[in-house]
Amino acid sequence: MAGSAAGRIAVDLRGVMRTFATGVCVATTYVDRPGGRRHDGVTINSLSSVSLVPPLVSICLRLESVFLADVLETGRWAVSILPEGAREIARLLAKDRRQRADALGTLPLSPGPATGALVVDGAGVLECELWNSFDLGDHRLVVGEVVGTDDRRDGPPLLFAHGGYQRLADPGPVPLQDRVSDEWW
Repeated sequence: MAGSAAGRIAVDLRGVMRTFATGVCVATTYVDRPGGRRHDGVTINSLSSVSLVPPLVSICLRLESVFLADVLETGRWAVSILPEGAREIARLLAKDRRQRADALGTLPLSPGPATGALVVDGAGVLECELWNSFDLGDHRLVVGEVVGTDDRRDGPPLLFAHGGYQRLADPGPVPLQDRVSDEWW
């Protein structure tokens, strides 16, 4: 429900949202300049599936993000779902732009075949083209049509909860009674 904040009690979501476990991803994009292509990448945990037909996903970025400005300019990005062993990659790309640029030069990255955005070897990759975007509070929700995928399944996924990186206690097969059908999506 949209409305005025006047008369509302101040709510701080950070404490409660820290308990919500999310996957950890690296989003990458680029801009082409006269001197060449400049790549950028950031650690995110806001990836969400939006639609299966057409295949749409979303990421959410701060309005003042320079990475967001590049995504909106280029209209292309990739999301690499990080495996449990990629904590250091997540840490390196959670820094400021200059430090991220230095890190990108040292990481094992390759251009995705569908978008040219860099991808990290990991649990899976989604390559996206801008479908739409919406300002929501102090963030922008960016919706992308998935134009390429790579389901690598390179180990259990890296998780984020309680302010830090976590791992699945039991990454084994999901028992039949605990599986969710495709209709749920």
